[in-house]
Amino acid sequence: MNSLDLLTDSYDYNLPKELIATSPARPADSARLLVYNRKTDTVTHTVFREILNFIPKECAIFLNDTKVIKARIFGKKSSGGKIEMLVVKPLPDKRFIVMIKGRVKEQTQIEFDMNLTAKVVALNEDGSRIAEFFFKNRQIDFDELIEILEKIGHIPLPPYMNREDKKEDEIDYQTLFAKKSGSVAAPTASLHFTPELLEKMKKEYETCTLTLHVGAGTFKPVDAKEILKHQMHSEYYNIPKDAAKIIESPQKILAVGTTVTRTVEFYARTKRLSGECDLFLHPHNKPVRVNHLLTNFHLPKSTLIMLVSAFLGRDKTLKLYNEAIKKRYRFYSYGDAMLII
Repeated sequence: MNSLDLLTDSYDYNLPKELIATSPARPADSARLLVYNRKTDTVTHTVFREILNFIPKECAIFLNDTKVIKARIFGKKSSGGKIEMLVVKPLPDKRFIVMIKGRVKEQTQIEFDMNLTAKVVALNEDGSRIAEFFFKNRQIDFDELIEILEKIGHIPLPPYMNREDKKEDEIDYQTLFAKKSGSVAAPTASLHFTPELLEKMKKEYETCTLTLHVGAGTFKPVDAKEILKHQMHSEYYNIPKDAAKIIESPQKILAVGTTVTRTVEFYARTKRLSGECDLFLHPHNKPVRVNHLLTNFHLPKSTLIMLVSAFLGRDKTLKLYNEAIKKRYRFYSYGDAMLII
C-alpha cells in the first residue's frame, strides 16, 4: 500500500475554472463519456448516448431514485436580519438539521413566506443547526414542509456553480426517475439519461432502484491531513428487497453514481436494508460488491475522488482526470461522465 494514498493532499489536481460546467449538455446524452477498461488498461473517448455499447452484458444496473427538494429558502429574523437556510435532513420528533447563513442563537425565530416560521433549537459543533418548523404556528413534519418548500424554496445548486438557480434547473438538476423527496444534491451521474436512452437500457439490462438521500456533506472538503481521520457524513438510505436479492447474488453490478456505490457497499457489509449510510470508500477500503462504476468528475481532495480511487488506484485516477482536463471535458455536477468497467 502506498502511504501517499492516506494523505488528503495526494488527491489534489488543478482544474481550469472554465471547465466547471454551470449548465448541462443538451440533449443530456450528448455529454462526453470517458470509458476506462481496467482489464485492457485502455481509454475510449465517446459520447454518453453510446454508453450501452460499453456496459458489459449480463450486469444489473442500479440507480438512485432520490428527489432533490427545493431546500434553499430565504427569510428574516424578528430583528430584521436576513437569513439564508438550507434544509439538510429530517430528524425524529419533527426536528431538522439545517445550515444557516447569518448569525443565529438558540431560540432565534425566523420568518419565511407563506406563513412558514422556524425556531433554532440547537447549535451543532460542525456548524449545522437544529430547527423546528411551523405553519400558521402549528408544528409541521417533513411531508408538510416539502409541500411548502415546493412553493417558496429554490433548487440548492452546488456552491461551485457560482450562480443563482433558474427555472430550468428544476428539470435539469433532477433525474428522470426521481421519486422519493429528500436530497439537497442530485445523484449527478444519472443526469445524462434521455427518456429514449433510459428506455433502451431498461430493455437490454436488468435495472433496479434504491434510495440514498444526498446530504450537504457530499460537498464537504476533507479537512484532515490524513484521509482516515476524516469524519464521514451519514445519509439516509433504503434498499428494496428485489435490489437486495441482486446484491446477494453473484450477478455483476454497475452502480450509476457514487451514492449508489456507497449504498450497495454499505449493505454488502452490514446486511441492513435501511438506515444511515456513513461508508467512506478509498484505496484502503475498496469496494467488495460493485463491479463497474458510472460517475462524473469530482472535486479535488473530496471523498468522491477518493471513492473513484478505490476502484482505480489514486495514480490511475489522477492520470485519467488529467487526460480529461487535456481533452477539455466539463467537470462536476453538470459536467461529463466517466465509465469504469
